Amino acid sequence: MIAFVSGTVAALAPDTAVVEVGGVGMAVRCTPDTLSTLRVGRVARLATSLVVREDSLTLYGFADDDERQTFELLQTASGVGPRLAQAVLAVHRPDALRRAVASADEKALTAVPGIGRKGAQKLLLELKDRLGAPVGAASAAAPVTAGWRDQLHAALIGLGYATREADEAVAAVAPQAEAAEGTPQVGALLKAALQTLNRAR
Repeated sequence: MIAFVSGTVAALAPDTAVVEVGGVGMAVRCTPDTLSTLRVGRVARLATSLVVREDSLTLYGFADDDERQTFELLQTASGVGPRLAQAVLAVHRPDALRRAVASADEKALTAVPGIGRKGAQKLLLELKDRLGAPVGAASAAAPVTAGWRDQLHAALIGLGYATREADEAVAAVAPQAEAAEGTPQVGALLKAALQTLNRAR
């Protein structure tokens, strides 16, 4: 297993970072929140989990070991694969997720794309004894609703766009975010913002 990668960030995309390790570019799938902390040309260290399939090897990257362990624990629940596990972490940090499970907060789980009410109920049952107790002191899963603008802006700056361009892109996708039901999904908004920026160039 590849426990982590450490090296210079060679490239950033909406859902992937390329980290140069010993002359080899490692493509690592990350959440928008993790990507927003990375900068091209700077050294980064990402905890990783390698998912092996018959036709692919996919490396998922995380800000820390807690995120990686939560990602792997999520996949022990029936019906949860790596993509859905990463989608959960794109909406909730590990401790927020532990609080949601501990308090049987269905609404917090249905804020994740791909999880409906029945799926949330099933996950709450299966994850109750697996994730452990919350350890942080922050208040419960204040999902991303209040902070999607900041997260999106930081992700665009991390991808190398100027502050003015990031401001304009955030403003351009604001109607889409406000029209969304539930919590705006930063990953989808980032893709829409990049399309807007590409058209403007």
